[in-house]
Amino acid sequence: MIRAFHRWPGLLALALVTLLALSGAALSVFPAAEQLAAPQASADLSVATLAGRVQAAYPGVEQIRRAPSGRVTAYWFDQGTPGAAVIDPATGQGVASADPGQVQRWLTGLHRSLFLGDGGRLAMAAGAAAMLVLSLSGVALVARRTGGLRHWFTRLRGPLAGRLHVEIARIAVAGLLLSSVTALSMAASTFGLLPETGGAPAFPAAVSGQTGIAPAQIVTLTQTPVSTLRELSFPYPGDATDAFTLKTDRGTGYLDQGTGALLAWADLTAGQRMSETIYMLHTGQGAAMLGLMLGLMALGVPVMAGTGVALWLSARRGRPRIRDNQPASQAETILLVGSEVGSTWGFAATLHEALTRAGQTVHVGPMSDFAPETYGRARRILLFAATYGDGAAPASAAGFLDRLERATPLPEIPMAVLGFGDRSFPAYCAFANAVTSAACAKGWEALLPPDTVDRQSPQDFARWGRALGQRLGLPLELSHQPVAPRTQTLTLLSRRDYGAEVQAPTAILRFALPRQSLWQRLTGAGFARFSAGDLIGILPDDGAAPRLYSLASGRRDGFVEIVVRKHPGGLVSSRLTALHPGETVTAFLRPNPGFRPGRGKAPLILIGAGTGIGPLAGFLRANRRRRPVHLFFGMRHPDSDFLYHSEIADWQAQGRLTRLVTAVSRGVKPHYVQDALRAEAAQVTQLIREGARVMVCGGRDMAAGVTEALAEILAPSGLTPAMLKAGGRYVEDVY
Repeated sequence: MIRAFHRWPGLLALALVTLLALSGAALSVFPAAEQLAAPQASADLSVATLAGRVQAAYPGVEQIRRAPSGRVTAYWFDQGTPGAAVIDPATGQGVASADPGQVQRWLTGLHRSLFLGDGGRLAMAAGAAAMLVLSLSGVALVARRTGGLRHWFTRLRGPLAGRLHVEIARIAVAGLLLSSVTALSMAASTFGLLPETGGAPAFPAAVSGQTGIAPAQIVTLTQTPVSTLRELSFPYPGDATDAFTLKTDRGTGYLDQGTGALLAWADLTAGQRMSETIYMLHTGQGAAMLGLMLGLMALGVPVMAGTGVALWLSARRGRPRIRDNQPASQAETILLVGSEVGSTWGFAATLHEALTRAGQTVHVGPMSDFAPETYGRARRILLFAATYGDGAAPASAAGFLDRLERATPLPEIPMAVLGFGDRSFPAYCAFANAVTSAACAKGWEALLPPDTVDRQSPQDFARWGRALGQRLGLPLELSHQPVAPRTQTLTLLSRRDYGAEVQAPTAILRFALPRQSLWQRLTGAGFARFSAGDLIGILPDDGAAPRLYSLASGRRDGFVEIVVRKHPGGLVSSRLTALHPGETVTAFLRPNPGFRPGRGKAPLILIGAGTGIGPLAGFLRANRRRRPVHLFFGMRHPDSDFLYHSEIADWQAQGRLTRLVTAVSRGVKPHYVQDALRAEAAQVTQLIREGARVMVCGGRDMAAGVTEALAEILAPSGLTPAMLKAGGRYVEDVY
């Protein structure tokens, strides 16, 4: 529900909110510029002295105003011709035009009313209301994603658009809340929806009838510093019944033009002070630095608008439309999905359709919306949990474990957990396992034993569905057809072959970067945005599960590169290693944000063997800032499969690679990367103590050996690979 309150005002009022923010950001510059440009009055200067100086320079002066920025402006008539100027308080002379300028007038009209009068003011008020709804719902969503307000600035992960959206939101939301509330208050006042806040005192019934007193002789003016002045209006020439009108930060009064006596005075009411404070907070008039800060925050709105639309479109692509999806409060079955790239939602749609046909009422939603207190009619909760990276919660399950922990008292609703993942990865269904463990620790009743679906297997899903049907007493047959990923054609540019002499044919394949549409570049779809370490999927001819390869290049390199070893009986590897330049394959991209070097200057320890060098080579190629990198590379024989040999030499010469340590397994004495690590134990330990990040890529047996070796190396220092993994300093890409 909160997500809907956030999404639809944003989409419906996208242009209006963006226009409000950009015009407001532009206007926020003027108060600061005005304060810097305008001559300022000295602290001891009185209104009487200022009025005398201005009157001497402009005998026909009618009014003197002081803006919150300190700018003093005088208005006069000279032989029937009106004039106005910004005044230097030290001399009383005009130094600049009082006209705010065409640009400022145009921006003000645009921001207030779209140049459309009251109709435009109503439209902009609607935009401010939409911004308020967006800000409040955004606070709730950010708190949900980060695990509560106390974790507001916790580190984020996930796709760039999502991270950028939240990073800007959690900084800018305070300013947007303030701007939207003050804008709505000012709009309500404009349309007379707020009670009157008071005004000037009643004009005195009697005056002295005398005229001609000089401002310097008026006691009230001599006692009033210019720093508190807002406006001084002179009596109309020749009208003995008129008076001076003085407005200050304290209130408004009338002064006799013959005697200088204070005829009437009214202090500002609480309502007036509140109204002026609201105006100051919204415009920055009188608080230039605050205005600039609010303007900077407002500049985040168009970025959030763009990333928000990209996230919405991505979610629409990733989630199938589910018909007859019941509200959570009315459903018998609550089906919650934790997914990163969207494929798990398709399984949820299949189950929803089958249960609905069987007469059940079902609600499908993200695991991040978990709220058991609202499941008034629920008889079961089903959780479809995919895993992100090295065992973390996927995007649509952010904060789920925290809410599960806080759930008290437990409703009497049994729960079943089905994990989705790829068994070739070490963290297979790790998040689903964490959910199961947390539910057991809370004492939650299990509807079914925890189960898994490997590589989107329809057979695994159908088997689990039959078990669920038996438990519910329903004939449940789930026939799921995974949605094929959107592929693009890649044309091979070049290939380099290795490993024939050691019976391990291997090739470095470089493909041309496919052409991307403008929409793909804006949304990051297809091959518009990728980094070394991301995954490329190649579909086999028989329609089986795709084979994933780690990318050895990033978008900035201008090509797509992978390292492939031919496996006996491997359909995809055989096809790839038989490609000739000019031939094509169909492929799709899958982000792998859990296997990235990360930012910063901390050293990197890269460990790989065989084709595992692929993404590590991509990291070295991208190391343009010369971050310290130590590469441990295992091969069979340097004359046969020393992959990237010439490039590695170049990267060392360029400072992109600090040190190379090789291990040869087919020499006189077999030597593996774990042996190389042990031989360099002292330096490895020192690097890790300095904050180094360890990245391992290669076969499962190699990775296990590396973990064992590092455990031995780090034992004297009190560190373990598990501790490094928990801190995000030990990551693996294992196959």
